[in-house]
Amino acid sequence: MPVLGGAASLLVPGRAQAAPAVTYTNSLIARRADPWIHKHTDGHYYFTATAPEYDRIVLRRATTLQGLASAAETVVWRRHASGEMGAHIWAPELHFIGGRWYIYFAAGRTDDIWRIRPYVLENTSANPLTGTWVERGRIALPLDTFSLDATTFVHNGTRYLSWAQNDPAVGSGTNLYLAPMSNPWTISATPVRIAVPTHSWETIGHRVNEGPAVIIRNGRVFMTFSASATDANYCMGLLTAATSSNLMNPASWTKSAQPVFRSNDATSQYGPGHNSFTVSEDGQSDILVYHDRSYKNITGDPLNDPNRRTRIQKFYWNADGTPNFGFPVADGVTPYRLRSHNVADRYIRHWEFRGRIDANVTALADSQFRIVTGLAGSGTVSLESTSNPGYYLRHKNYEIWVERNDGSTLFRNDASFFRRAGLADSTGVSFEASNVAGRYLRHYDYLLYVQVPSTATDRADATFHLE
Repeated sequence: MPVLGGAASLLVPGRAQAAPAVTYTNSLIARRADPWIHKHTDGHYYFTATAPEYDRIVLRRATTLQGLASAAETVVWRRHASGEMGAHIWAPELHFIGGRWYIYFAAGRTDDIWRIRPYVLENTSANPLTGTWVERGRIALPLDTFSLDATTFVHNGTRYLSWAQNDPAVGSGTNLYLAPMSNPWTISATPVRIAVPTHSWETIGHRVNEGPAVIIRNGRVFMTFSASATDANYCMGLLTAATSSNLMNPASWTKSAQPVFRSNDATSQYGPGHNSFTVSEDGQSDILVYHDRSYKNITGDPLNDPNRRTRIQKFYWNADGTPNFGFPVADGVTPYRLRSHNVADRYIRHWEFRGRIDANVTALADSQFRIVTGLAGSGTVSLESTSNPGYYLRHKNYEIWVERNDGSTLFRNDASFFRRAGLADSTGVSFEASNVAGRYLRHYDYLLYVQVPSTATDRADATFHLE
């Protein structure tokens, strides 16, 4: 189940508590790469991913995202003993189209394991973990070359297929392509090439654009993709097209100049990528689903390293309508953002380690905090920085700073708070200093302090909402 409100152990007995918000605990599922999660109308989340043996397609389902971690796993299809679809079973995706389930995946041949092509399975059962999966066969593409990572989406009434493929005329590596579809396993027009790996961050180890995933929002079609070799250099880029544009015109698409999601030494997360998108149980948060590893150095071919694991975390939207993924957060409970109750576009963040509230925090992790068991114990909580693990919000001369835990009793007390129901709104949250009774975390002229709230304005300044 999701961890709600920072976990029951963080609640103060006998006191009113703020309404919980959903968090998750990473990593979600070990040894599962290229993860795909579909939230269905039957109230279940459905999960599939690449198994490191590259020999089968598995599905799980649960009523919560966290529940997928312990859900039973069903093998719904195995590779062929010979010929096509006999090797390298990669990157399955589960889609519900026209009342039927479809799995898109890539596979090689037993006699030529690198002859990778995209294939489709179909199932008419209401529950895709049951029923019969029928092989609809290979997706016919004009170029009969290395091709994989097929995904599908609908825009303005047209269903599209996007995938990664090698074109010898372009050179080594894989590019991204797009084509309309006449049915779930057939493209209906000549594909167009919409991305080629040219940036330095796309060409480390291999020239790679692969793993497209689409989310349509704010008047734009956003397509994430993954780049470079599948080691710590693996990262995510972003293609963007206006919803009013012709998606089949390559000029409609603009590529990010830098990765939008990449390895992070501070949180010990390496090679994040091959993502998909879903939404939280309450429908209020967008969720990024991806894989990475917990270590940087790999011996041998990274494709032979089995320890890519599935992870999930919330992502947000900048004021200009573009997605903000931040960076892969540390293992453990995922962080919150704390939105001001009375200045609704501003969030708690640190700027040069001083606590404040700001709008449009594009350095997302500076405005994300994990609510953890209080350093002072005794039913308190502490707020740990996401961008600087081991640093906490603490008061010093009644000012709020983000500083590294030095292990002292003074620091532990200054960095611990009692979590209360919001002083101005019980659905929010307020934080009372554990060692200065009656003083609450609040903003004043956009800077953060611990002060005694004595007016309605003070109480509103001391109330925040968890996102």
